[in-house]
Amino acid sequence: MPDTYEKLLEDSIEIDAAPEAVWALVTDLPRMARWSPQVVRSKVWGGVVRSGAKFTNLNRRGYLFWPTNGKVVRYTPPSASAVGELGFRINENRTVWSFTLEPTATGTRVIQRRETPEGISGLSIGMTKAALGGQDVFTEELRAGMRQTLERIKADAEG
Repeated sequence: MPDTYEKLLEDSIEIDAAPEAVWALVTDLPRMARWSPQVVRSKVWGGVVRSGAKFTNLNRRGYLFWPTNGKVVRYTPPSASAVGELGFRINENRTVWSFTLEPTATGTRVIQRRETPEGISGLSIGMTKAALGGQDVFTEELRAGMRQTLERIKADAEG
């Protein structure tokens, strides 16, 4: 299994709901456990999601559980004519996850990304290799999880 990783993972979905309504969902980080197949629980320290807010996730894959700690590094609410973005950096692996909301004629295009602007930590690469089947396997799980997350957000926004 290679120790290399993809620097950018990205997926998107069209949602028939206003950007402000979708924003209310994606900025409710404790609800991520409802959408993401990997997140079991999220706690925002201080309770308010804003720029600089810190949070802890409990993640799961089968019988394996692990915590991660994040910080909101991008927080720009959308409007009917302007793009919005929520981005957070995960301390343990240095990845940045984000949701970009683009207004469309019928609602909102949501783009989810996982970026690695500082690379991925050696500890994370080693743990992925030892416990998660290696980078290729885990990357495919992340891609499938992004698709599932976006589809579940869409269902909640349109329901």
